[in-house]
Amino acid sequence: MNHESAPFQKVLAQTLTELARRGVTLGPNGVADAIEQQATAIAAALGTRKREALTHIDPTALAEAVASVARQREHDGLVAGEGPFPPVDNPELAMILAGVPDALVESGGDLYSVILNVAVNAWMAGHVHGEDGCSGCDFRGDTGHDWQARMATLSAAAPDITKWFDRDVWTKALENSGYTVTRR
Repeated sequence: MNHESAPFQKVLAQTLTELARRGVTLGPNGVADAIEQQATAIAAALGTRKREALTHIDPTALAEAVASVARQREHDGLVAGEGPFPPVDNPELAMILAGVPDALVESGGDLYSVILNVAVNAWMAGHVHGEDGCSGCDFRGDTGHDWQARMATLSAAAPDITKWFDRDVWTKALENSGYTVTRR
């Protein structure tokens, strides 16, 4: 589907406007994906092309559905427990979050490398959490496959892990590093 087409851009703009009215701020790429999925489903149901299916999309209803999912994810604490993401109170994830401000300083503000590092490490933490009984995973070191022992080891290394799940604490640490994330 051509995301640059006028019909697609019209639905995208209307959906983003409706989301903003609901106090939900999402990037256009995520909303474009939702539109693409809905257009695909409508086209399959009607036996038509996706471009024609765009005329059947109600931006208000789509925005409400997307906002509902976004609110549920926020309420659930960043989609806690969905693989490969570890649960939000995971000490390993806290250590990963805690390292972001220092990583920005060390990389000279290279946000790409910091995000890549966080993504890889969060995936790994999720894999470890989700597959604590996996006999084929030998990367866990001295704690072996005992997830509780791994979390105890990590908790001992970072005794105040819960603070890193507080958005204000994290934002302050980021600002103290000399970097901020601002929206334009």
